[in-house]
Amino acid sequence: MSRNHVVILTALSLEYDEVRAGLCDITTRMHPAGTRFEVGRLEPAGCLVALALTGKGNLPAAALTMRAVAEFSPVAVIFVGVAGALQPHVALGDVVVATHVYAYHGATSEDDGAKARPRVWETAHRVDQSARHVAREGVWSRRLPAEGLPPQVHFGPIAAGERVLDSAISLDALWIREHYNDALSIEMEAAGVAQAGHLNDSLPVAVVRGISDRADGTKAASDSAGWQPRAVARAAAFALALAAELGAGPVRRHSAASEGQQPTDRATITNLATGHARVGVQAGQVFGGVHIGPGPDDAPHGDLVALLADLRRQLEQSYRAGRVEVEVRDAAIEELDVATEAVRERQGKRLTVAIRRLSGLISDLAEFGTKLAAIVSAVKGMS
Repeated sequence: MSRNHVVILTALSLEYDEVRAGLCDITTRMHPAGTRFEVGRLEPAGCLVALALTGKGNLPAAALTMRAVAEFSPVAVIFVGVAGALQPHVALGDVVVATHVYAYHGATSEDDGAKARPRVWETAHRVDQSARHVAREGVWSRRLPAEGLPPQVHFGPIAAGERVLDSAISLDALWIREHYNDALSIEMEAAGVAQAGHLNDSLPVAVVRGISDRADGTKAASDSAGWQPRAVARAAAFALALAAELGAGPVRRHSAASEGQQPTDRATITNLATGHARVGVQAGQVFGGVHIGPGPDDAPHGDLVALLADLRRQLEQSYRAGRVEVEVRDAAIEELDVATEAVRERQGKRLTVAIRRLSGLISDLAEFGTKLAAIVSAVKGMS
């Protein structure tokens, strides 16, 4: 069972409800500042998704993204919603996935007119590759009601600004055509989310938009024709499939062709050893009812290692945000390293001592309370 969180954010309640409908085992998690997150799984054994509503605009989207990252230390953030099309080949109901995001309102105003000062964030390669894989497989569209051919998925730039664009001749429309004429769609949150991802060690961010209007003065007609809920459903379906892909983590594959062997699609086992650990199994191709890997008795140890890694990431983020002093951070990291090694080497007494020291360092910091309590509970459960 994956412990990886993927954060999904939406601007509108309609978008939120559509994503939420694709989750199961939902629980509520309240941030101390009042933000309500709902955490669920894509399926009983799927990855965890933390869902929140940001409201409209780049600034609230950025603030809520930062809050979600600090709370969950996710493997990725996906922003889901509707957008207006800027290109004639992008149809109503199609899905647009950002390859990069333009903050198109950046400019300087001078005597001879406005000069563009573009701000651009590129989508992480892994996210882009995963999204294209989801689009190629086409399984994501099975969540949708049968309506003829499935919608097309387009990859390209998305423009994000501070105003709703519903005109083909306004100053904003002319500005975008002059300076950002390759943008496929336009919306109001992606720049904030992309900036927040950039500020968190380049956390992978995906922006998935369903096209609900053409941003050309026909928005009211498109809304009356029911395109907004259809666009929302399609963007949410794609985003949930992408979350499953990103939450599953990377897959290592062995290139047989590089060693003169016949290529194979079978995933191979990579044996890794750190510290004083030893590789116990060297496996080539194994067939039949043979299981190689951690058994049931190892599951609690793996869960504890994951909890320690999550706490370490949160500690680093809090230090960078100025909430934890360097001396506390360094001492806590040292105890986390000792605890992790003790778990892997089954050194129960050493583990207990390290956790006690760690608790003494950070137990008075409320933001670590939940994770620290989970770690203490896991240690007790192993004893």
